[in-house]
This record gives sequence, structure tokens and C-alpha cells, in this order.
Amino acid sequence: MIFTSQASSQAGIIAPTVRSLLIALTLLAAATPAQAGPTSAAVADTEARNETIVREAFERWATGNGNVFDLLASDVRWTIHGSGPVAGTYNGVEDFVQRGSTPLVSRLASPLTPDIHHIWVSGDRVIIRFDASATTTSGAPYTNQFVWIFRMEDGWVAEAEAFLDLVAYEAVVDSNEPRKQ
Repeated sequence: MIFTSQASSQAGIIAPTVRSLLIALTLLAAATPAQAGPTSAAVADTEARNETIVREAFERWATGNGNVFDLLASDVRWTIHGSGPVAGTYNGVEDFVQRGSTPLVSRLASPLTPDIHHIWVSGDRVIIRFDASATTTSGAPYTNQFVWIFRMEDGWVAEAEAFLDLVAYEAVVDSNEPRKQ
């Protein structure tokens, strides 16, 4: 019984102290103005900057005054999702251009022209949904639908993921001769 009475006596002292501490913390939290995290403004600025960089690059590409691939960091990691000979991961601009882009582009008589449907931005990611079309070296039309996901780093595309109709891509590669240089 002595143990019980000491515990009861200590609980009687501790309970008001804990209660007072909780009340003080609650008042402090209520009195402190709500603030966005210190990085919220920086994240919003980065998102706006990345969207502008990508949108302007696509607009220049669409008008024939630029190439969106100019945004690629030299050590970009570009993944084409799907199955087929072109699907896979490319390390560096040169690897991507030689093995991922040139097989198609060399078989187009006209430049590939994008038509942007939407651009979304979340943190360092920029997601672009677009269609693109061109004329092949045999005179046939080529159209495809794309979703590209860029991870931006200091204004450059550090990583890219591409989703597209690889059957249409392969049909152009298999049915058209490369342009004469």
C-alpha cells in the first residue's frame, strides 16, 4: 500500500505539471503564425522556371527555330519505355542521339513537329504530353503520341523518360531508307 500511495501522490503532482506544459505548448502553437516551409517559395520559383524553359524549347522546336534536345545535359539518362529494339536506357546525349533518335529522324524527310497538349510541373519534374508528325523519306505520314517526363537540374534535363507508340516508330525505321547525307 505504501507503494500505491506514493505513486498516487506523485501522479497528483505530475498531472498538473504535464497539463500546464500541454496548455503552454498549445498556446504557443496557436500564437505562432502559420508559415509555409522555407523552401515553398523556392520550389514554386523552380517549377515556374523549369516549365518556362521546357515550354519555350518546345515552342521553338514547333516553329523550326530550335531543338528540344538542346536542353539535355551531356550526361542525361534517357529511358524509352516499352518493348522493341529502341526501348531501353541511354546514357549521355551521344548515346541517345545515335541509338534512340537517329534511327527515326534519319528516315524523316521533314522535321518532326510537336503539338503540345499539356505541360505539368511537380518539383523538379516536367511532364509533357504532345503529338508529333512528319513526312517519311518514302513520302508517307508519320504521327505519334508522346509523354515525356523530365527531371530538371539547374535548367538542364538530367533524366528523361519517354512513352510513345514504338510500333509506329519501328514501322518508319523498317519501311524507309535513311536520308542521303
